Amino acid sequence: MKFYTLIIKYRLPLGFLALALAVVVNFYSGFWPAFALYFIALVAIVSHFLFGPMRLIQGYMEEGDIDGAQKILDSIRFPNLLIKPVRSVYYFLKSNLAMFKQDFDGAETMMKKSLSLGMPMKETEGAAYFQLGTIAMQKSNMRQAEEYIRKAIRVGLPDKENTAAAYLQMCQIFINKREFRAAKDYFRRAKELKPTTSQVVDQIKQIEKYISRIPG
Repeated sequence: MKFYTLIIKYRLPLGFLALALAVVVNFYSGFWPAFALYFIALVAIVSHFLFGPMRLIQGYMEEGDIDGAQKILDSIRFPNLLIKPVRSVYYFLKSNLAMFKQDFDGAETMMKKSLSLGMPMKETEGAAYFQLGTIAMQKSNMRQAEEYIRKAIRVGLPDKENTAAAYLQMCQIFINKREFRAAKDYFRRAKELKPTTSQVVDQIKQIEKYISRIPG
């Protein structure tokens, strides 16, 4: 895996090196002895622009190295050359990093671009709508937030932690609308999933203190 990571990281300079060697071999020995080098150069250079270094970002994200992930994304000079599914992931990750920096306008713009290109998996589509719903809540646009989070739940989210978080967001929206029966129903659904993420668990505890006092 480490070797594969190095190949992706240095794919473009290796492609140009192979091309230079192919030209030298072609000059001294002819085209066919240089064919393999031409082919390697073509694959390396074309795959760099069509697929980009997206696989490198996973490691940085897993380690929580936001700056490292940002550098990889910034190294993609021509995102419009990426094939559509990869371009969608590119904008999805750009949105996530913008959210981390609390750049909600930038995060919203990037996520909408990602959705417009089509998501490679339904769970990713659900996560995209959930993030747009969270952004709408940050902007106090509860009507838009409810619409996006309903879509996220309907499409499906990656795991029970995200699903529980979506139910809690819906609970808060209905508390804000003073529709307490619906709020309690979404809170019950969130608790039934038994989430373990500390952030979601803390949110349940905070809402429970308030919701237990609501009549009905």
